[in-house]
Amino acid sequence: MITPQATAPHPANGIDSSYAWMRLAVALLLGTVGSVGMWSFVVALPAVQADFGVARGEASLPFTLTMFGFGVGGVVMGRLADRFGIILPVMGSALILGAGYGLSAMAGGIGTFAVAQCLLGFGSAATFGPLMTDISHWFVRRRGIAVAIASCGNYFAGVVWPPFIQHFIASDGWRTTQIGIGVICVLAILPLSLLLRRRAPSQHSAASSTNAAGKLETLGISANALMALLFIAGIACCVAMAMPQVHIVAYCGDLGYGPARGAEMLSIMLAFGLISRVMSGFIADRIGGVSTLLISSVLQGLALFLYMFFDGLASLYVISALFGLFQGGLVPMYAIIVREYFAPQEAGTRLGVILMATLGGMALGGWMSGAIFDLTGSYQAAFFNGVVWNLVNISIVTWLLFRPKRRRPLAFA
Repeated sequence: MITPQATAPHPANGIDSSYAWMRLAVALLLGTVGSVGMWSFVVALPAVQADFGVARGEASLPFTLTMFGFGVGGVVMGRLADRFGIILPVMGSALILGAGYGLSAMAGGIGTFAVAQCLLGFGSAATFGPLMTDISHWFVRRRGIAVAIASCGNYFAGVVWPPFIQHFIASDGWRTTQIGIGVICVLAILPLSLLLRRRAPSQHSAASSTNAAGKLETLGISANALMALLFIAGIACCVAMAMPQVHIVAYCGDLGYGPARGAEMLSIMLAFGLISRVMSGFIADRIGGVSTLLISSVLQGLALFLYMFFDGLASLYVISALFGLFQGGLVPMYAIIVREYFAPQEAGTRLGVILMATLGGMALGGWMSGAIFDLTGSYQAAFFNGVVWNLVNISIVTWLLFRPKRRRPLAFA
């Protein structure tokens, strides 16, 4: 029998303690540095396209491979974190990022550059999903807000890095900028990772596993069926999310506002996404991950709808801020849902699989938007495509939310 002393958070084991908050701060900083691999190409897209002389759809392929590498890396790094702790995948991420940026700077064609981007995605993966999972083991009462804050590193990277990268691309060229980013990643991530050597406590695993099994039973479906639904929902929500995040810089260039304005909008979008992520953590601690995910999904669809009808400079700044505020809480909620419905010993791997779906959606959405632009000469159809995919996500999450209420207790003779 599990006693209250075994299940209640206590500073002695690090749960909800000052050490846990320090660890969260380190995770946030690591995410801010390491997630640059997701955002650097978004800013470099116009320069890379011009350098290699390719069409917009072909130039978007490296981003697709970045998301593919990030997705596969999330599963591999999550599995490593489940077995050996977080420090091994984080240190590996520093070395992989350094190598990936070096290779991309030397690329002679779009193919080699795309391979390098895949490597960058794989390296960045350790500083996102695995860190969120690691932090979820150190908090009980405030798990939602802790996971949300840990996920903010990914968006801090999107706020801090794009203007910095745009400045150095304009002054020194995109190849020199790539090398500089790689050096910064190695020098920053390796020493920070040493602060995460302490392994997460395990005394709450039995109680967490029991609670998760009980919640899963209320759905009346198997664990694999729930994983499949979350996988599809992750793809759908992030196909929708990719349109503004991947193409806002190029979109502003096409409208005559210039790539610098687009980079500013991306930063604003992700800055408001930070607010959204923290807010979603507070909300999830009160109403649960599924309900919070549904709210964010509906609001993301609203923002995409607005993009279809307004393209003035001031309007795009406002809508980009709204888009960030509405969609920032989407991805962290999958981490909360995993901890609500699955055993903690499986959390890193299962979240890695779901994040692979979300990144697959980003990859698919980034490519589809570029291809639709090449076919139509406009991004309006691409925004509509995002709205349709967003409706798929809303449908699945709505079903998960109301499914337990529809089930009736079994009658026994």
